[in-house]
Amino acid sequence: MPGPRFWDPEGTKFGVPTYPWHLAPEGLATRAQLRAAGLRPGGQEIAAQILWRSRRVRGGIRAAYLYRVDLALPVRPMTAGKRAALAKANAARRLCPNCRTDAGYRISPTVGMCVPCAYPDDEQRAA
Repeated sequence: MPGPRFWDPEGTKFGVPTYPWHLAPEGLATRAQLRAAGLRPGGQEIAAQILWRSRRVRGGIRAAYLYRVDLALPVRPMTAGKRAALAKANAARRLCPNCRTDAGYRISPTVGMCVPCAYPDDEQRAA
């Protein structure tokens, strides 16, 4: 039997059935796993969760929610309007706010401008 810390298949300790990393039963999947299979939760409630220790978050415990695969619905198809809105949003992320040119790549929000504007004295750019 796995360690008792995150093993709670009845949901008495955490309020929802809880499993340690890699020990969830068949028939349950995360949102990412559903999406990879072309599915979405479709409004269903969380069926279970996976908990694991992590140094990346405050509190040290991360969670992944699980949904029933048999109740999942197919992903809605992309509409023409949605595709146009997505293209417009992506084009805006490529536009440098400093020089107002299309950088040809998505500008990093941490730098906030294209590479030539962010590093004007860069030796590599001259080469």
